[in-house]
This record gives sequence, C-alpha cells and structure tokens, in this order.
Amino acid sequence: MSVHSLVPDEVHFGFDLAPVINASLQKAAVMVASKKEALKALFEANRMAPEQLEVLIALYKFYFYQGEIEEAEDLVFQTLIKASLQGGFSHKWESLTPESADWYAIRGPQRIFLYSLKALAFIRLKQNDLRNSEAILDTLERLDPDDQVGAEVIRNLFDVIDDKDDV
Repeated sequence: MSVHSLVPDEVHFGFDLAPVINASLQKAAVMVASKKEALKALFEANRMAPEQLEVLIALYKFYFYQGEIEEAEDLVFQTLIKASLQGGFSHKWESLTPESADWYAIRGPQRIFLYSLKALAFIRLKQNDLRNSEAILDTLERLDPDDQVGAEVIRNLFDVIDDKDDV
C-alpha cells in the first residue's frame, strides 16, 4: 500500500456543501502556502455562501494557523452567532444549558457551535486568558458531557499550563 493511498485527495470541510463551495475550499487547501491565493479562494467561498458555517470554520482555522489570532477570534465569534441563529439558541454560551438545543446532533449548527466554542477556548489559552478558557471548557463539559467535539484535548493543555502557573 502506498502512502498516497492513505492520504485523501480532498480535505473534508463538512456535509451538504454545494460543489462550487467545496471546490473553492479545496482550492484554498491546495494553495495554503500562498496566503494571498488561499484567502482569495476562501473569500470567494464566503461571498458565494455567507451563511455556510463550514466556510467560516475554514477561514478561522486559516487565520489561526497563520498566527493571526485576532482575525481568527473575530471569525469564531461570527461563527458562534450564525450557528446560534441557525440553531435557534442563544449565542451567549455562558447561559446555555443541556436543554437549550440538541447538543448530541452530529450535524448542524449545534455541532458547529460546540466545535467553535472549543476553538474559542483554545484561542483564550493562546492569549493566556486562563480564566475565560476554563469557563468555556466548563461550558463545553456541561453541554457535551460525552466530549463529542474533543474539548478534552484543550482541557489537557489548559491543565498543563495551569499547573505551570501554580509552580
């Protein structure tokens, strides 16, 4: 078996993406070494589908990996607001309860909201804002007790950083 057969030819950005949107996102993934070209493809996808949450995720991940934390953070907030509007629940994560939405849905705005909340916890950690990162992680534990979005990884990083601060 070759290594190539183990690596997918396309990046999976989400479900139910229009082919033209997926094509723009795939182009951005291929052009990631060229910030200008990748952003051009991402902005084109966002222009064509401004309500497509997966496009916002691709944008915030791109900015995050470029080290542009403030831009990533702004896009995470946009994603949280749009996901909450699409899902019919509050974007104010502090006030959400397990009953606020079907947090166990494996697709849809609820899952994207949780995933983006995890991203916000990581951004807060990068900003050394441990108090807010922990509050977000506590909310994720309350809304996603089975850790379907993998927030435990961020919690483990938080614990390591918090332990270092205690020393």
